[in-house]
Amino acid sequence: MGAPMKLYNFFRSGTSHRLRIALNLKGVEYDYMPVDLRTEEHLGVAFRAVNPQALVPALTDGTLTLTQSPAIIEWLEERYPVPALLPANLSERARVRALAAIVGCDIHPINNRRILEYLRKTLGCDEAAVQAWCATWINAGFEAFEALLSSDKHRGAFCFGDTPTLADVYLVPQVESARRFNLDLSPYPNIVAIDRACGELDAFRHAAPAVQPDA
Repeated sequence: MGAPMKLYNFFRSGTSHRLRIALNLKGVEYDYMPVDLRTEEHLGVAFRAVNPQALVPALTDGTLTLTQSPAIIEWLEERYPVPALLPANLSERARVRALAAIVGCDIHPINNRRILEYLRKTLGCDEAAVQAWCATWINAGFEAFEALLSSDKHRGAFCFGDTPTLADVYLVPQVESARRFNLDLSPYPNIVAIDRACGELDAFRHAAPAVQPDA
């Protein structure tokens, strides 16, 4: 058996958080390699040698280096197909992927750290404006996500069915972020219930930002 994979990540990064969840659900062991975004360690020569884009997370497995959390999670799903993060049915897989994409494509990319730093440092936005920016896009995405959950009469305890899927992997870190930005989650009872159900599983609890070594 070879050495464990190395996960280069930051405890509060949403993309790092989702990858930790996926690794835990798959039961894949990894060495935690903290990259401190607060000190801009990700911009240094050492980390750029791992990921030239200077973004977390990155996952190394021997001589293989993987970047971009969606690609890494797809690689994990294909390499470790059990337990599956996608349903077997073609149409059901598309539904789960669409839920994940609401977070991965429409909420997180415009609310991540480098965007917020641009708002603060280049455009001169104060914290109230930054909070309003974040709330606008989280609410827009969560409204759609909640509506899709409500329309699924056979959903179960999680985003799809009675076991976590890719959609839950993406949703839970975004809920964590929403709470950090003091977003009112009361309009989203299904989202809150799913987050609570996920929080009862070790794979999610052990991936939470607050319990990471660099927190």
